[in-house]
Amino acid sequence: MRQVAIALLLFAPLLPAQSNHKMTKADVDRWRTELSNWGRWGKDDQRGALNLITPAKRKQAVALVKEGYPISLAHNVLTERAVDNATPFVRTLLPGGGAYRMDNYSVSYHGLGQTHFDALCHANFDGKIYNGFSVDEIKAEGCPQDSILEAKTGVMTRGVLMDIAKLKGVDYLDPGTPIYPEDLDAWEKQTGVKVAAGDALFIRTGRWAMRSSKGPSRTYAGLHASCAKWLHDRGIAILGSDAAQDVSPSQVEGVGLPIHELALVAMGIHLFDNCDLEELAKEAAKRKRWVFLVTANPLAVPGGTGSPVNPIATY
Repeated sequence: MRQVAIALLLFAPLLPAQSNHKMTKADVDRWRTELSNWGRWGKDDQRGALNLITPAKRKQAVALVKEGYPISLAHNVLTERAVDNATPFVRTLLPGGGAYRMDNYSVSYHGLGQTHFDALCHANFDGKIYNGFSVDEIKAEGCPQDSILEAKTGVMTRGVLMDIAKLKGVDYLDPGTPIYPEDLDAWEKQTGVKVAAGDALFIRTGRWAMRSSKGPSRTYAGLHASCAKWLHDRGIAILGSDAAQDVSPSQVEGVGLPIHELALVAMGIHLFDNCDLEELAKEAAKRKRWVFLVTANPLAVPGGTGSPVNPIATY
């Protein structure tokens, strides 16, 4: 027994450490500072991590296109009220006749229903949005800083799909399933794709497949708060998922959406919410190619807190 104990002590450094996934509000509060990109691109910067999408990064991304095969990452608009779609998309055919027909769209896009692009002014910590601008400056006219207009020239970069449902060998992750940093590492190891600075990272949980199977839900799988440092260390420019990035319900007492908040406010990472990644997952698996050109163009809304969006992946 004594020899076994000695052997275990000798080889202990080689054994994998047990991960401690427990995080508290104090941990999230500390990361507000430790993971902050405030001032990194100047005190007046409003683009945040979009600065990581350099001309060289765009050219690298365009070179990924070999087939010219496009895939929409937007889910069709949801027009029926549901627990995950409190404000349905409304389309109204306008009266009139003659040679043309016209309709009107009304959309309240923030939430779990519609695919959209979050601007950095969408969230705040203690009255401060990304780069320290005061939330008190946001008036009825909109956000004077960090608005969606900062992304008016659009997104063009390398997209990376992490299909965590596939990693786990399931069609979809059950609601409330957390995704941990070691899951992200495991996907990189399995696919040989390392997430790099300036990438747009898309996390597939299978939310839409789950919705089709089990119906709408306010709970969903997503990233655990402990993934925030991983995202920061990789230097991603944009984070997308098929829900709202965070696991729901939150596993950090007192913080509802820690990934959402740390990404938008501390790190200046824009978000694509409620993407439909089902076709992309199928086509990526068929090709065994998890990287692609991704493009997206938000509406040019001065002061906007975000925009409906239709991101396109191209192989």
